[in-house]
Amino acid sequence: MGSGRPKADEPAAFPWDEAMAVGFGVLRLSPEAFWKMTPRELSGVLSPRRQAGAAAPSATGLFGLMRRFPDIDRQSP
Repeated sequence: MGSGRPKADEPAAFPWDEAMAVGFGVLRLSPEAFWKMTPRELSGVLSPRRQAGAAAPSATGLFGLMRRFPDIDRQSP
């Protein structure tokens, strides 16, 4: 039986435990949504990075987004 570690000329195994922990625990994806992700989508989620030159929205921009995408249904009593 092998040691479970990759040899120097073999690529490391994909970290499925970590990927599932982020997908289910942090992102709260359903199993269906997680397993439908493409490798590129999964890679983007696991290694987020800001676009060069991307800045945080201004207060006005943030309030505009909050009006367009409210966290609660304002028509509920």
